[in-house]
Amino acid sequence: MNGKSKLRLFGVAGKAFTYAFLLFSMFLALVPFAWMVSSSLKTETTMFVFPIQWIPEEFHWDNYQKAWTMMNFMVPFTNSLKVSGIITVGQVLTSITAAYAFAKISFRGRDKVFLGYLATMMVPFQVVMIPQFILFRQAGLVNTHLALILPGMFSAFGVFMLRQFFLSLPDELLEAARIDGCSEVRILFQIVVPLSKAAIASLSIFTFRWQWNDYLAPLIYLNDKSMLTLPVALSTFRMENLTLYTLIMAASVISLIPVIVVYLFTQKYLIEGIAMAGLKG
Repeated sequence: MNGKSKLRLFGVAGKAFTYAFLLFSMFLALVPFAWMVSSSLKTETTMFVFPIQWIPEEFHWDNYQKAWTMMNFMVPFTNSLKVSGIITVGQVLTSITAAYAFAKISFRGRDKVFLGYLATMMVPFQVVMIPQFILFRQAGLVNTHLALILPGMFSAFGVFMLRQFFLSLPDELLEAARIDGCSEVRILFQIVVPLSKAAIASLSIFTFRWQWNDYLAPLIYLNDKSMLTLPVALSTFRMENLTLYTLIMAASVISLIPVIVVYLFTQKYLIEGIAMAGLKG
C-alpha cells in the first residue's frame, strides 16, 4: 500500500470516527428528551420502573389535559411568551446598537468602556439579587413583569457577541456609505443588520431560550398566580406530600413548543452563518 492510499484510508477512518462521535453525542442529547416524552404518557407507578420502559404499554394522553387544566396553562404560558418575546426583541435592539458603537464608531475611551461593560459578565446574579430586589421594591416594580423585562433587555454577552461579528465586516463598505451621506443609523439598519442575520438569529435563540427557562428571577419578583411564568408555575404539581411527576413532564413537553418554533424560524440564518464561517476559515 503506497503513501497516498494510506492517507486516503486514514481520511476515511477519521471521517467515520467523527460521524460516529457526532451520532453518539446526538443520542446522549436526545435521551433525556425521549425519557421526558415517554414519562408524560405513563402513570406515576410505571414512570420509575427499572429498566426504563421507553414505550408505555398504555398511552395516557389525558396527562396533557390534566396538566393543562390543573395549572391553568394558558395564563403562565401567555406570561412567559410576553416576557420572553419583549426581552428578546429589546435585548437584540440594544445589543445591535451598542455593538455597532463599540465596533465601528471611534470615540475616546471606547475600549475601556467596553472592557468595563464586559466585566459585568463576571458578576453572578446572586450577588446583585438582593440590592436589585430592594431597588425594584422601592420603585414599585415587584410583582410586575417590568421587574423581569427591564434588566433582561440589556446583555453584555449579546453586545460582545455582535461586536465580534461586526468587527469582521469591512470598514471600506461603511466608509463608502458615509461618503454617500448615510447617517450612522441608516448604515446600521440598512447595511450592517442585513449582513449580520446569522449572528442576530443566534442571539435571538439564546436570549429567548434563556428567558423562557428562567426560574430564579420570576420566583423572586412575582407573587400572584396570574403573573407567574411557566418555570415557576410548574411547581403547581409539587404538593406537600405528593409530586405529580407525569403531569410535570406533560407540561414540560408543551412548554418546549415555542422554543422549537423559534429555532425552526431562525435555523436558516444559523446554517448560513455556519457556512460563512467555514468559507472565511
